[in-house]
Amino acid sequence: MPAGPVGELQVVGHRLPKLDAPQKVTGQIAYADDLRMSGLLEGAILRSPHPHARILSIDVSAAERLPGVRAVIHAGNVEQRRFGYGDDNLPLKGDKVRFIGDEVAAVAAVDEETARRALELIRVDYEVLPAVFDPFEALEDASPSIHDELPGVVGNVAMRWDFDDGDVDAAAARAAAIVEGMYSAPQAAPAPIETHVVIASFSPSGHLTVWSPVHMVFMYRKALADCLGLDWQNITVIQPPVGGSFGGKIDIDSHDFIAVMLARHARRPVRLVMTREEEFIGTRTRQPIHFRLRTGADAEGNLLFRDAEVVSDNGAYNAWGSHAMLVAMSTITSMYRVPNSRIRCAVVYTNKNYGGSVRGFGNPQATFAVEQQMEELADALGMDPMDLRLKNANQSGDVTPQGMKITSCGLSECLRIVREQSGWDQRRGTMRDRHRGLGAAAFIHVGGGARIYGSDGCGAIVKVDDSGQVTLISGSSELGQGSETALAMIVAEEMGVPIGSVQVVNSNTDIKPWDVGVHASRTTFVAGNAARLAAAAARDKLLATAAELLGAPPAELRIRNGMVEVAAEPDRRIDFARAVRRRLLREEGTVVMATAFYDPPTEHQDKEYRGNISAAYGFGAHVAEVEVDPGTGMVRLLNLWTAHDVGRAINPMSCEGQIEGGSAMGAGLALSEELVMFDGQIAAPNFHDYGMPTAVDVPRIVVNLVETVDPLGPFGAKGVGEAGIIPPPAAIANAIADATGIRPRAYPMRPWKVKQWIDSGERSHVVVAKGGLDDG
Repeated sequence: MPAGPVGELQVVGHRLPKLDAPQKVTGQIAYADDLRMSGLLEGAILRSPHPHARILSIDVSAAERLPGVRAVIHAGNVEQRRFGYGDDNLPLKGDKVRFIGDEVAAVAAVDEETARRALELIRVDYEVLPAVFDPFEALEDASPSIHDELPGVVGNVAMRWDFDDGDVDAAAARAAAIVEGMYSAPQAAPAPIETHVVIASFSPSGHLTVWSPVHMVFMYRKALADCLGLDWQNITVIQPPVGGSFGGKIDIDSHDFIAVMLARHARRPVRLVMTREEEFIGTRTRQPIHFRLRTGADAEGNLLFRDAEVVSDNGAYNAWGSHAMLVAMSTITSMYRVPNSRIRCAVVYTNKNYGGSVRGFGNPQATFAVEQQMEELADALGMDPMDLRLKNANQSGDVTPQGMKITSCGLSECLRIVREQSGWDQRRGTMRDRHRGLGAAAFIHVGGGARIYGSDGCGAIVKVDDSGQVTLISGSSELGQGSETALAMIVAEEMGVPIGSVQVVNSNTDIKPWDVGVHASRTTFVAGNAARLAAAAARDKLLATAAELLGAPPAELRIRNGMVEVAAEPDRRIDFARAVRRRLLREEGTVVMATAFYDPPTEHQDKEYRGNISAAYGFGAHVAEVEVDPGTGMVRLLNLWTAHDVGRAINPMSCEGQIEGGSAMGAGLALSEELVMFDGQIAAPNFHDYGMPTAVDVPRIVVNLVETVDPLGPFGAKGVGEAGIIPPPAAIANAIADATGIRPRAYPMRPWKVKQWIDSGERSHVVVAKGGLDDG
């Protein structure tokens, strides 16, 4: 379906507040923790105090006798099956625990105080085992085996991601300059305001209803059935409004299964609410990834190769985080035109809580390495880093080494915009006497879904009632990102009705059509295309009926502002609701309703990790300005200039909000956020000590939207939800290097680390230069 010229759009492209904003700011929204029902019990989970131990026995008798306790469960009295990408996890552990926070037993009681008291009465006898927390140590032969029960796991390697394209060694032999170095990203938390909450209730007939703010509701329903031996036709999942996720709630977790098992045992509804401490220690995090990277170019600045050895710290089990290399690999191979690339990656089990699909999904980590080396390489060649980027920038029509087909690309324009706005040419390299610096970073990211499963599709139903109210029933989910508003705008634009005439329904699996779920910046692109197709079909039905009333062929009619009119004679018109009523009052009476299912034209990656996994790709560039106190190592982020290729901004206000919010999160990753761990114990599982930035820490952020009008996106749109978080760590590291001459090797770049680097004279990584270039 063609995007259509901007001038013809009546709703799309306009700045609109989110449709649910009034309810949220006035406190009228009911989140999962606000829900109440008759007989609701409170659940609580007993977690392992050891990072690695064998469970010898569990005694729950005292807890069962406590007044007010209605159910106590453990691996010995429940039916459960393995879940996770590697079938390596159980909701309640019966043989071994593998990280501090692993689930051992659970209680349902009449109130939270009683449930917590019951946990204290459960006696567990452990045999403490050697533990390993460093992924490089976990690879050693002498390291303790974390999953000795899994026959396919060798040396704690959960999986490998290896890729080859071209001849890296031959390219390196031709290179005029090669930079290499080690770059590390830490374990970090999504840290939403709302912790995980799940409510489970069985009807007298055995039908299960679960209330959960999960992303992937239909996959979640199937996982519940598979793990707990339930009939998934008898499961309804309802999604309450989400109080923040950032990827943390994408996965099904042990507590989801535990809530259902408690409800089944107690024969009462059960609610599990994670405490803030549990949210940090017992739910999915952003996995640490370590890159040893080499990049080479010829004397003119043409990139010749990238060569990466990567170790991804998986934690104790396989979840979404084990697949973060899918995205990290694409950045190494496909950020800029790279004719030769080689990647060797081990995803490694350690005795830590395990990784999930946190916003950006491996890309902030990979971009931190790739974009620092672009500036190092430019310095080694005596080029301006912006010129090096522009020389090698991706272009529309490119096909990357992994087979990613770039249908639209505004990377060069994004680079030019932030270059000009930041005063790059005049200021970079000139402010070191004031301890100030500029640094840039660009990115590539999926913008049209990602084919992980058999289908990456989404269903949509559009119906119009006799009042003219248009209802979109979408398979997609609203997580607070504004997707409901964007989808309503798409439907309003396609049907020619005011935005106030459209409502979106999307929270109940018994009502809404199938969707794979919210991930990979896919909702606007995939759900938006489905909504547009359904809206177009409903519109055509209305036009066919209106043609009878107006005495003109449907092809000569249009709907504008809720009126059906003859395009050449706008005064010949009727209220489009009248056309709806005409269809209802016919002898055969028909409802105005249309359905659509959109599955993007993408493909699975093959066993060599080649395949066009997304229907569109987003690009962008940031420039950061910092000031560094050399005496303390304190880094102040002064300005952040951003430019993002969004295809077309369905709602510019929402796009800007996503980029600003993502950039603020990226600044937090760069400068302060880290789950510091000692002997497997997270040192500070709370907001106060975690290091999340507040409003006073967020700098001036300048947002530029570059519209390339993607040929496959709805009205040309591409996904933008994750983009803002990706470049800031790399851009800030490059700015610190410009301000101080030292090269940050890891983030967060906290003051004591920066001070240590300055005092030790840490400089850029080794540069192997040829043809008279100086070593860096």
